[in-house]
Amino acid sequence: MTPQEKAAGKALSRLQRHGRSALWLAIALPLVSGGLLVWQAWSLASVIGRAIEGGETVDALLPTVGLILALLVFRAGLSALGDGLGTLAAENIKRDLRDSLFSSLLARSPRRQDQPASGAAVTAIVDQVEALDGFFARYLPASAQAALLPIVFGAIILPLDWVAGLLFLVSAPLIPLFMALVGWGAQAATDRQAQALTRLSGRFADRLRGLLTLKLFGREAAEVHGIVSASESLRRRTLSVLAIAFLSSAVLEFFAALGVAGVALYLGLTFIDYLHLRSSPLTLELALFLLLMAPEVYNPLRLLAAHYHDRASAKAALVEIERQLGELPSEPTPLSDIAPRGGEAIALDLTGVTLRTPDRQRVVLADTALKIPAGQHVAILGPSGQGKSTLLEALIGLRAAEGDIMLDGRALESWPEEDLRARTFLLTQKPRLLHASIAENIALAGHDASRADIELAAEHAGVAQFAAAMPQGLDTVIGEDGIGLSGGQAQRVALARLFLREAGLILLDEPTAHLDAELEAEIISAILDYAKGRTLIVATHSHAVAARLDKAWRIAGESLLPVALPAHKKGVA
Repeated sequence: MTPQEKAAGKALSRLQRHGRSALWLAIALPLVSGGLLVWQAWSLASVIGRAIEGGETVDALLPTVGLILALLVFRAGLSALGDGLGTLAAENIKRDLRDSLFSSLLARSPRRQDQPASGAAVTAIVDQVEALDGFFARYLPASAQAALLPIVFGAIILPLDWVAGLLFLVSAPLIPLFMALVGWGAQAATDRQAQALTRLSGRFADRLRGLLTLKLFGREAAEVHGIVSASESLRRRTLSVLAIAFLSSAVLEFFAALGVAGVALYLGLTFIDYLHLRSSPLTLELALFLLLMAPEVYNPLRLLAAHYHDRASAKAALVEIERQLGELPSEPTPLSDIAPRGGEAIALDLTGVTLRTPDRQRVVLADTALKIPAGQHVAILGPSGQGKSTLLEALIGLRAAEGDIMLDGRALESWPEEDLRARTFLLTQKPRLLHASIAENIALAGHDASRADIELAAEHAGVAQFAAAMPQGLDTVIGEDGIGLSGGQAQRVALARLFLREAGLILLDEPTAHLDAELEAEIISAILDYAKGRTLIVATHSHAVAARLDKAWRIAGESLLPVALPAHKKGVA
């Protein structure tokens, strides 16, 4: 067993407490039903023996028959209740685990470089957690029955007939032994199947996100073919897991059939006086009881074999979850909004900074130095793809950087996450808009913002102009990622969030993209008025925007070069 599998086994044990009393009742009720089974089998054998050997009347047997029927009904009720409680416990465990994983993922620092791909994270939280269902709902109750009931049944049968008891003792241990041998292969196949599912989900999500780019470059057919091939590989792996599960059941059925046949053969040969292994005569009542109990001795083991692959699936799922999301959290991580916090303007000082693309294959900036005093407004110029966005994200720790980045004289790494997010504001080139009203999307920047604050922010960002023409104004609902708005309108909705913050450092990535010259000038004027007394850095390819700021730098090659601005820049309209 690998260290990962051992850790997964311990994690499954820890998760059991989330099943609460429902899980323990789901385990205990089948054991009670097993005890009642002995009573039922003995009563049935007694009725038949008394009727045939004793010649008792139907009236004398009716009370026992009624008891047998009552036991049947009661055991059926216990079985149904146990199944329901097992399902309830599994749902509780899955819900708590999903809450813990999701809250832990949301609570992670955006600075972390080991964030999983969205497709892999979704697969881990949804599909892999769902794979735990069978372990808690079916395997745990079955394993408790397999561990206790055969021993209890054997302890009852052995004093009654040592030959039958010996047959059970010899044949029963062979079943879990061969199940374990088959289980090793099942675990390996299940691990491969879980990894293949994660890769396929991540690949599909990534291709779906980049579908437009793939079509522009004529690669959609090749990617469809690749996904079809990966799906076929996953199908084959799934069938391999099922084949091993069926093999496990076949092994168990073989040995169970041998055990039952051995008991039947022994009883038959004893009745025809061929075997003389007993010291006392074999009664019909005892023989019927042994025949009725023979399959029941193996039934808990058969049930365990039927659900043995649930254990392999659960362990493989946990290994894959930890591979994608890290160690399982014991409790949900408390989440809270980071409230904007006012403060003095933040100065920046970069020394020997080198930035690379996320794949680490290309250098964006090499050994760069930059000093921006507190309260200064600067522009970063350059065409698309030169690294302006990468630089802005690196300044607040969202991208890995080599060298020293100082904010207000403190190394970026020493800033507490909460302080850094509360005192900075970043508008990305492709801001995130939710399926909600325009007002609600703006209010994301300030959870305690009043309606008047939202309307004023919308006015500053030029949102009020186009919202007034919509059916419900600022309360008009837009789609995910701004569906229903033009590119410029979506950018302005995201920009309006700036005016609800009191950030000491403002980073704007192409804030006037998709706007005409007149509206661009209005938006920049509003931004500059609001940014007085704050440090402002605007990444743009527009020289008209750069001319409105105090200083400008241009990304050229792997260097950051100063740009001369016109002396009358502040008067540019």
